[in-house]
Amino acid sequence: MANVVAMPGSRAALRTIRAHARGVSRTVLFLLVPVTLLVVIGLGAILSASSVVGLREAGDGLFYFKRQIAWLAVGLVGMLVAAFIPLQWWKKLALPLFLTTLILLITVLFVGTQVNGATRWLLIGPLSIQPSEIAKLSTVLMLATVVSRREFSMVRYRDFFVPVAATIGSVGLLVMLQPDLGTTLLVSGGAFAVLGSSGVPLRHVLGTGIVATSGAFALAVSSPYRWARVTAFLDLQSDPLGSSYQAVQGLVALGTGGLWGVGLGASRARWSFLPNAHTDFVFAILGEETGLIGSLAVVGLFGAFTVAGTMIAFRSADRFGRLLAVGVTTWLSAQAIVNIGGVVGLLPITGVPLPFVSSGGSALVVALVGVGVLVSVARHAPPIEPR
Repeated sequence: MANVVAMPGSRAALRTIRAHARGVSRTVLFLLVPVTLLVVIGLGAILSASSVVGLREAGDGLFYFKRQIAWLAVGLVGMLVAAFIPLQWWKKLALPLFLTTLILLITVLFVGTQVNGATRWLLIGPLSIQPSEIAKLSTVLMLATVVSRREFSMVRYRDFFVPVAATIGSVGLLVMLQPDLGTTLLVSGGAFAVLGSSGVPLRHVLGTGIVATSGAFALAVSSPYRWARVTAFLDLQSDPLGSSYQAVQGLVALGTGGLWGVGLGASRARWSFLPNAHTDFVFAILGEETGLIGSLAVVGLFGAFTVAGTMIAFRSADRFGRLLAVGVTTWLSAQAIVNIGGVVGLLPITGVPLPFVSSGGSALVVALVGVGVLVSVARHAPPIEPR
């Protein structure tokens, strides 16, 4: 039997495919390692931070920890499914998911559960979901789909404004009615990252951004409670037992941790001194128990995640995939910055969770699905054709 001799072009193509596969594997690994470490760190922090409130509210110090484990299982399944969904399918899913999000956001205004003056949660049997968390992903997905198809036909402002208003505007309005200014800003941040990295005229993006920022400022000023929360970080001693109490206690916890921390499980702030210790202010508990070293490690992990997401966006030759990766990476990275900035006193406290770390089912599941979307973009990046 005659030997089959491979053509030189076939060998080159094979080498290219193998090199591409190795590159994709390294990029995905670079993404999943920091995410995995953040999730594990979050479980440890929740185990410690929620033990007191779990005993007080449910008679079980492990109540919130066990609930987070259950949501993590759901999130991991969602991440795996999202990772293997082709990019073209994501385009087809964009509109149904976005319309479902709008329906949920409208529903929560009428039959949602109110906590601390905000109506953000829907009770479905034993489950509590937060539609505004789903909105972070669905808005980015919808806008990436629309822009990738029409970006070069958006030269006129009218052609640009209509789809932007229909996506960012509708979601932003419904989320603000809850009210939730922090989530509104994060949804807008991810969406404007998509617009800014597209071929849409920059003047349209900047003009709309200025208008949106002015609107958010007006909404903040219009509510005395909201404005007090926004400005409290400028002078924490102005009302240390009122509007700035949480911020002050967060800094006390961080200061107590020093360089190396007081030790895992040894937090004192969790004993009802620090409100929302296992949710919005879990970073303060991490800083108290693991010190400056542990805090910087968490910040470094988020930095690695941002770099990995950016690499995936730049490696993608698919326009839709690139815009989607930019939007998802910006949303999660900005949320980490906003949360940590609020805890350390550099930014106003907005009440948004720390991605992958804070206690909260909807936030964790949606964030992990977002990671799955990034993996999907990385997997479907076409290899460079051999010359």
